[in-house]
Amino acid sequence: MSGHNKYSQIKDRKGAQDAKKSAVYTKMLALVAVAAKQNPNPDNNPRLRAAIERAKEAKVPLENIERAVNKAAEAKNLEDVLIEAYGPEGVGMLVEGITDNSNRTISEIRHLLDENGAKMANQGSVQWSFEKVNNNWQMKFAQPVSESGKKQLQGLIEKIEEHNDVQRVITNAQ
Repeated sequence: MSGHNKYSQIKDRKGAQDAKKSAVYTKMLALVAVAAKQNPNPDNNPRLRAAIERAKEAKVPLENIERAVNKAAEAKNLEDVLIEAYGPEGVGMLVEGITDNSNRTISEIRHLLDENGAKMANQGSVQWSFEKVNNNWQMKFAQPVSESGKKQLQGLIEKIEEHNDVQRVITNAQ
């Protein structure tokens, strides 16, 4: 009768919740660290100020945020990466991420795309259908997608966003 006591059920549920929370914290703190590299003072660095606000919204402890800002100077060389891809039914995808090794991240994302019927695109071949407004990507042209294509696209986005280096995925799906 293993697994039938209350502690076992709590342990399993809490373990899953903690894993999700840890992934969010890692992504938010990487965002803060990259922004703090330019200027560690949030009063003079709007990108850092926005990253700190996002981290606070995700309920990252202040102590962790401060530690990320302080360690930004001595941390690994983190850099922004933008990967362009075509998903199911020709949907354009932009994958934004922060990584310490862009070659590793790009190859891992390429592998996820290949497994799910999507493909990498050359730099600039997808970006033209989006415009950047206030550090947010907005689509210029929408791509119509069938219901089955939407389900396939949603599954692909979930798999990509599980990757530690990926911050977000933007598509032009209608």
